[in-house]
Amino acid sequence: MRPRARLLSVLLGAYKYALSPFLHAASGAAGACRFQPTCSEYAAIAVSEYGIARGGWMAIHRLLRCHPFCRGGFDPVPANLSHHVTSSIAGSRHSDARTRLP
Repeated sequence: MRPRARLLSVLLGAYKYALSPFLHAASGAAGACRFQPTCSEYAAIAVSEYGIARGGWMAIHRLLRCHPFCRGGFDPVPANLSHHVTSSIAGSRHSDARTRLP
């Protein structure tokens, strides 16, 4: 495992097992996370989809929304469409070419 990935894994584990219970207690959520997926799961998914910089920023933004005045609920990581855009553009070019043929 790469050093950065290992460090991130350790930080996410520390958050999940050390900081998260304190946040739940402070918010009065009785041990239940206010978001689904949980913040640590969200961070792991975001980093795997978007990389350390952007995924990390998304995870920090999600943590900042975790407070008693936020309703929470289902909040998945947005789909990473950047690698799908090129394939859909190429697919639309091929479909356009087929429709123009006599």
